[in-house]
This record gives sequence, C-alpha cells and structure tokens, in this order.
Amino acid sequence: MIDLIAQLVFWASSGVLAYVYAGYPLLVYLIARTRAEPLRDPAAKPTVTVLITAYNEEAAIREKIENTFGLEHPLDKLEILVASDGSTDTTDDIVRSFSDRGVRLLRVEGRKGKTFVQNAAVEAATGEIILFSDATTHYDPSVLNKVLPFFADVSVGCVAGRLIYRNDEETVVGDGATSYWGYETYIKGSESKACSLIGASGCLYAVRRSAYVPMYPEACSDFLICTVLYRKGLRTVFAPDAVCYEHVNRDSSAELRMRIRVIAQTFADLWRNRDMMNPFKSGFYAIQLISHKLLRYAVPILLAAMFIANAVLISSGSFYSTLFALQAIFYILAVVGWITETAGLRSRILSIPQYFVLANIASVIAFYKFLRGERFASWEPIRPER
Repeated sequence: MIDLIAQLVFWASSGVLAYVYAGYPLLVYLIARTRAEPLRDPAAKPTVTVLITAYNEEAAIREKIENTFGLEHPLDKLEILVASDGSTDTTDDIVRSFSDRGVRLLRVEGRKGKTFVQNAAVEAATGEIILFSDATTHYDPSVLNKVLPFFADVSVGCVAGRLIYRNDEETVVGDGATSYWGYETYIKGSESKACSLIGASGCLYAVRRSAYVPMYPEACSDFLICTVLYRKGLRTVFAPDAVCYEHVNRDSSAELRMRIRVIAQTFADLWRNRDMMNPFKSGFYAIQLISHKLLRYAVPILLAAMFIANAVLISSGSFYSTLFALQAIFYILAVVGWITETAGLRSRILSIPQYFVLANIASVIAFYKFLRGERFASWEPIRPER
C-alpha cells in the first residue's frame, strides 16, 4: 500500500512538473499559432511620457536621462518625468540640472514605495502613452518605434518590451539568470499572441494613460497592470524588438532577495485577484495565471513530494533508484555551484541547477512571508553601481 501511494505521488508530481515546464509552453505556443497578430500603425507618433521611478539613483540617473533623450521620437512629443521616492542622495539635484531641457522632477516625500510613486506620477504626466522605466535600464534608441505601433489596435492597453540581461562580469548567478530569462521570454512571446501577457518587465512597458488605474502601494505593478487592464477588456502584448538592457546581480544573495520580494508581492496580487483565476470568468487568461504563476510557485512542493516518494521507491527497482540518484546529483551540483561562487570560481554547467534551486527557495520563503502578512511597498536598489 505504501509503495502504491508513493507511486501515485511520484507520478502525479512529475506529471504536473512536466506540464509546468514543457506542457504549458507547448500549449500556449499551439494556441498562439491560431490567433491573429494585433493591428499596427508604424506612423503612429502620440505624445509620450517616459516615467523613470528612482530612489537614491545618483550613480545612474544622469546616464539614464541622456539615454532617454536619445530615443527616436519627436522631442516636442516626448516628456521625461523622474519620480523620486524620497531620495536622500543627490538624485533630485541631478534631475533638476536637466530642467532647462524640459526634464521634470516629481518628488514624493515619505518613502511611499514604487507603485505609490508611479500612481502619483501618472496623474502628473501629460503624455497619451506612459512608458515606465527604471533608472538603471539602458534603452535601444528604437524602443518607441517598436512599441507605439501596437497602440493602433484599440484592444491593446499595454505593450511590454524585451529585457536583455548583461552578464559582463560572467558570474555564476548571472549565467543562471540569463538562461532562466531566455526561457521566460520565449513563453512571453506565445502568451502575447495566444491571449495576453500576464506580466511585463518593469523596466520597459507602455500603457495608455486613459486606461491606467491606480494600484495599491504593495502591488507588483508590472505584474498586476496586465490583470488590471484585462479586467477592462484590454490586452497586454509583447514587442520583442523593443529592447532594453540591465546588468544581472553579481551574487546569489542579491538575486535571492530580489526574487523573494517580487514573488511575495505576486502572491499577494494573485490572492487579491483570485477571481481572475476562474476560467469561466477570464477564459484562457485564467489558465495562464494558474499555469505560469500559481503552479510555477508550487514547484518546490512538487519537487519535495517527488523526491520523498522516490526515496520510498528506491527498493522497487533500478528505474526508481536511478531517478533518485539523478535528483540527488542535481541538488548536489546546486550546492557545489554555491560553493564555487563563494570561492570566486565560475562554471556554466553548475549555474543552471544553482539558479533553479535558488528560484525555488525564493518561492518557499516568499510564500512564508506572504502567509505572515509581510508586504513590500518600498524597494532598495540592489543592482551594483557601475
């Protein structure tokens, strides 16, 4: 009886894992092939506000503003608005030095958090389209030319660009992050065509100002905005040719902190919007939320169940003993990856198991923080100064 239960747990867990990482991407890809592309108008030149949210970004803000001036868009239709979340360094002074070139500063006192500041900044913005950006993000000059044409389609409320991570220092965690993000980017392309994106890269996404709805301060705004707009009957689409760049974190501890914060916020957003995970209400969008978010964050439970069940089944034959050995080796490699990173060594082979385990540890910790009622409104710049 114990072996039978263990087999059921093992195969059920492995089946759901296979769906999460292979079945769902295949499903959304096949559905995407049956859907028409959104309308586009390459000649569209609406007024645009580039909204840069910043907290203590004195090392990056000057370069970011200059990069924004380099965008291929008429300057008389381009507003640069920097929203400072109570910065205590020279960020605000640097922004003010650009006032003669039309750059506006909106300072929000009291360290209110990114989403609160974005809400206030959208109210102050004048553009028809709001392009959300971070101070550390470098834009390709053609970004607006790639994003704006999609707004010719009245069903589109948000357009998300493609983030490319730079791993200039060739760190182990950087290798893992870039591999993971490449996989995520592939799925985004299919989700956009099949139905709608369920999340955007926070450093590059554009929203119709008329469609923007203020979000609660604890929200993970670049995730929640897609659901907010979908409630209004508007899609979020992916513009893979609209490219921006950011540096990856140098070490696992910084990456872990970032992922814990983002996942904990996403748990709270999913809970507050759990009605959108009902397929009878939101159709395939609900399937996307369940498959790409809820089940993905449940992977640690599935991995643990599969490992324990497999341990029980070791004596059942070489098949199960071999699978158990492969799992054990994978986790050992992850530990070795952390050890080599600490020693200043680098191995591309170890980066994948290390980052996979890191991401799932982050999910466990984030869920614990969510259950405890911890919420993350404010944020700290965690990427290294360059």
